[in-house]
Amino acid sequence: MMFGTGESFQYAECTNCGSLSLIDTPEDLSAYYPNEYYSFLPLVKSSFGKNLLKALRYNLFQLTGKKSLSPVFGKWFEYLQPSKSSRIADIGCGNGQLLYEMYAAGFSHLRGYDPFIDEELDLGKKLRLERKSIFEIEGIFDVIMLHHALEHMGEPEKVLNRCYELLETNGQLLIRMPISDSKVWKDEGVSWVQLDAPRHLHIPSVEGLKALARESGLECREVVFDSSEFQFWGTELVKMKKPLSKVKADETFTRQDLARWRKKSNLYNQKAVGDQACFYFFKPSRPK
Repeated sequence: MMFGTGESFQYAECTNCGSLSLIDTPEDLSAYYPNEYYSFLPLVKSSFGKNLLKALRYNLFQLTGKKSLSPVFGKWFEYLQPSKSSRIADIGCGNGQLLYEMYAAGFSHLRGYDPFIDEELDLGKKLRLERKSIFEIEGIFDVIMLHHALEHMGEPEKVLNRCYELLETNGQLLIRMPISDSKVWKDEGVSWVQLDAPRHLHIPSVEGLKALARESGLECREVVFDSSEFQFWGTELVKMKKPLSKVKADETFTRQDLARWRKKSNLYNQKAVGDQACFYFFKPSRPK
């Protein structure tokens, strides 16, 4: 329902772990990723002076831990603890905005890969965006990130195997994605906004993704639920048959509604029933 095509798709649900998989994936998915798809919006660069301020802000965040100083990637890096020279890859990077903010904060070895980007970007050794799939990547990384990307990729077991191959020993893999354990999925069924068919080819349960990662040789350190009020207002829009791409939440729902859903999403995260989660995996030193 992001663009309101009106088509119907079916998912199969695993009887063992509750993971969801799209049945009969369209041969050409490009039609479902138009130019206005959110990850293809233009990269917004900052001035030299603003980048200096961003670097200073991140340094202060590291020293103080104040949430008010946290950049968009702050909460993940608090856990991952990468150095500014760590080799970091973002798979399915879209326009590269997240990596650019890391670059502005002072990180010096950043790579973004996405087979669907229109333009590659080269800012020297510090930041490069390349039009490549995960299976075309060369090199070894200390941190690999997939932010709402794995659910868009076919054959997730092969993707996780490739992540294992690309990681340095004791390297870390961050995966953020919707999960089928969510209470919204159980309560609302096919109206759940993060089904997002047919772009989301598979939506695992927490145990389903952990089991798949173990088969690839990866171990899970922690799972943090990070869903937002979008799970509620987005689902309401689906039920209203309104395309998300043409509607703004603050123009459709009251501030009271949005505040109530924000509070509810925090509660769902605390109870581990939110509709998306952040998985922290690592590649152990022992052989696969």
